[in-house]
Amino acid sequence: MKQINSQKSQIKIRNKFIKAGVNMIGPETIFFSEDTRIGKNVTIDPYVVFGPKVKIGNNVKINSFSHLENCKIENKVHIGPYARIRPGSILKEGSKIGNFVEIKKSIIGKKSKVNHLSYIGDSELGNGVNIGAGTITCNYDGVKKYKTKIRNNVFIGSNSSLVAPVKIEKNSVVGAGSVITRNVKKNSLALTRSLQVEVPNYKKTKK
Repeated sequence: MKQINSQKSQIKIRNKFIKAGVNMIGPETIFFSEDTRIGKNVTIDPYVVFGPKVKIGNNVKINSFSHLENCKIENKVHIGPYARIRPGSILKEGSKIGNFVEIKKSIIGKKSKVNHLSYIGDSELGNGVNIGAGTITCNYDGVKKYKTKIRNNVFIGSNSSLVAPVKIEKNSVVGAGSVITRNVKKNSLALTRSLQVEVPNYKKTKK
């Protein structure tokens, strides 16, 4: 089903949601599809776009400049600002997707957080997972796409790359700046980091 671009149709849909109790701040800046479904006690900030097949649960907050398409958002989820939720994604209850985060064809488990500047694609995240800023799942090798599986209570340090197919077992930690290419066992710390080199009393060469 195509997104509706007619201003008259948009006004009709907005009024329907306002009457149903959806709290829209700047409703004239929010765009819906005909099949958008929204639960109770939902707040939508200005400049949010809903593509086709979006289903929103109860007690959800969507911040400005977010785009959602063909996804399911469960109860008590917080999205944005500047978040993109792409087709095939499911955000479980209590999860949080922060600013400049893209989710594609992935499941984000209960109370899991992807707060800043990250790409999660073709992935399954368990419950209570924390994804650090700048983390990406490397799901495409130029020919095929592969899955990343992150189990419950895993902590991924900032600026990490998870090269699929890969599995991070429960209660594990990935150190910041790591490139993970092999499975990580449960209750483990995984690090891939070069040694820091320091040259004392260094002086730049003059040209």
